[in-house]
Amino acid sequence: MSSHAASARYGLLGAALAFVALPLHVHLPAHYATHHGVPLAALGALLLAVRGLDAVLDPWFGRWADRSLGTPRLLLQLSAAAVLLAAGFAALFAPAVAGTPALLAWAGLCLVACYGAYSLLSITHQAWAARLGGDEAAQTRLVAWREGFALVGVIVASVLPTAAGWGVTSSVLAGALVLGLLVLRSAPTPPVRAEQQQAAPRVAVWGVAAFRRLLAVHLLNGTAAAIPATLLVFFVTDRLQTPQDQGLYLAAYFLAAAASLPLWLRLVAWMGGVRTWQLGMGLAVLAFCSAAVLRPGDGTAFLAICIGSGAALGADLALPTALLAGVVQRAGYGGQAEGAFFGWWHAATKLNLALAAALALPLPQALGYTPGTRDAAGLTALSFTYALLPCVLKLMAVALLHGVRR
Repeated sequence: MSSHAASARYGLLGAALAFVALPLHVHLPAHYATHHGVPLAALGALLLAVRGLDAVLDPWFGRWADRSLGTPRLLLQLSAAAVLLAAGFAALFAPAVAGTPALLAWAGLCLVACYGAYSLLSITHQAWAARLGGDEAAQTRLVAWREGFALVGVIVASVLPTAAGWGVTSSVLAGALVLGLLVLRSAPTPPVRAEQQQAAPRVAVWGVAAFRRLLAVHLLNGTAAAIPATLLVFFVTDRLQTPQDQGLYLAAYFLAAAASLPLWLRLVAWMGGVRTWQLGMGLAVLAFCSAAVLRPGDGTAFLAICIGSGAALGADLALPTALLAGVVQRAGYGGQAEGAFFGWWHAATKLNLALAAALALPLPQALGYTPGTRDAAGLTALSFTYALLPCVLKLMAVALLHGVRR
């Protein structure tokens, strides 16, 4: 089997995992706010609490992955998590209750199920690639295939709910999870050695300085990316006033990211992973600064911004976890504790989303924005939070990344 075919078999599950992530991060707040009348501040508090709780479990999931990778029970346990994820997702977007308190409780329970199952699947899938080893180029290839399939899942998820409804969307997710796990059975698996049976102690993970610094970059950059994702529906509907084109914007964004992946892979070979990621973050800043000055009807300009920022997303997808795999190997934990490192990494990803919910939803409301408004001050607050705040965080991440070993 060629290296690309093996990478493709490994990466296919990424389509299903990304498919479920987009509705949870982008559609859910607007769905509960506009269809069920749940206040934005209450949604922000709920998402902060649930994502914070979920993040606490991620290090445990990582250590579980270290003990389970390559063992016969692994795929059975992953299948059980996939069933829980599919069921929780379907219930989340078809609530059987009414009224804000009951809806918040229902959403909270469904989100705990979805996030927990999603975390176990995602952490194990990421640690799987890192455990296979290889140099920076080989790791980036594995990650690029995974994230390339993830972009396919995201593109489908960006248009399917509007085109076919949440019932069909839930069914497609279930089918994608089944297909991804079936193909994963024939993907290359790392051998289990005796020394791999115990994960590294927590203190060993946090004792790696390069990991701490890279994780801080991930926190800043991830929060910067999650804020506009949380506010996209509101920005398109109220600032641009082109809600009919939301699917087009999302599709252009993710198609640009997919098309850019081969370029970022080539740049890694030329510039190295750190400089390539810095270049990608700089491109994102240029794109989002432009979004701050858009006015109603500027759909064409926003489409161009989506393409530019989508190309920058390709670097965010292909490079961070490949750099993390290199950190693990240089620290001497290759083949032993990839799951432990990726568990904390995934917890930081959840913290990104929690921080984004805590900032992106209450902040514009506190500054005068409410969904459906046409008030100039409220729309300015929305534009500031959507476009300029992420740029500040991205620039901080660029500066901090400079100190990560190349």
